[in-house]
Amino acid sequence: MVHPSPLSSPEAQHTGERPSGSGFHRELRVWARDLVVALGLAMIIIVFFYQPVKVEGTSMAPLLSDQERIFINKFVYHFEPIERGDVVVFWYPLDRSKSFIKRVVGLPGDEVEIRRGHVLINGRNLEEPYVPAQYVDTAAYGPVQVPHDEYFVMGDHRISSNDSRIFGPVPEGFIYGKAVFAYWPWTQFGSISAVNASESNAPEANSPESNSPQANSVDSSR
Repeated sequence: MVHPSPLSSPEAQHTGERPSGSGFHRELRVWARDLVVALGLAMIIIVFFYQPVKVEGTSMAPLLSDQERIFINKFVYHFEPIERGDVVVFWYPLDRSKSFIKRVVGLPGDEVEIRRGHVLINGRNLEEPYVPAQYVDTAAYGPVQVPHDEYFVMGDHRISSNDSRIFGPVPEGFIYGKAVFAYWPWTQFGSISAVNASESNAPEANSPESNSPQANSVDSSR
């Protein structure tokens, strides 16, 4: 048999009823503190690692549209190499006050040639599923060799793109970001997946078988 303790008192009993309320408020304060810390860290990451930019022009259609807002990762290339297929933002080689956004097609040391709309890298067709047939430019180009530490870039909308075919390869030091996420308009919301373009073993293009802050602005077409 258990008897009530003679030390029990109204004060002691009242104290035993308080943890439920005080514990809830304590947990609420901890939760609010953690939320503030998380939001602060998120803001730091966005401010220092990512940059919002506005796309102007249509040369990266259909992936990116005119006036679309995206985030670029400003530090990714400090930790990993620039790869073929990456969509990059860089200072325009002929006027560093302007920024362009294009796709990396040729890597340092590559030989780039275009025949009847087909891009050849080191003599092999480059598979480019991101270029719709109606955007293909059939004009011939090259061959040219991409210099060391430079990259050959092109817009996906080939017939309306001012790119390395005109101003030449882009020095690595001019490339300052990788397009990673679209946030406006909402219909485009989501990750910008880089398509890993690859050289195929298909016949060359001349053979019969191959006929088949406040958001900054980045120029996509001019």
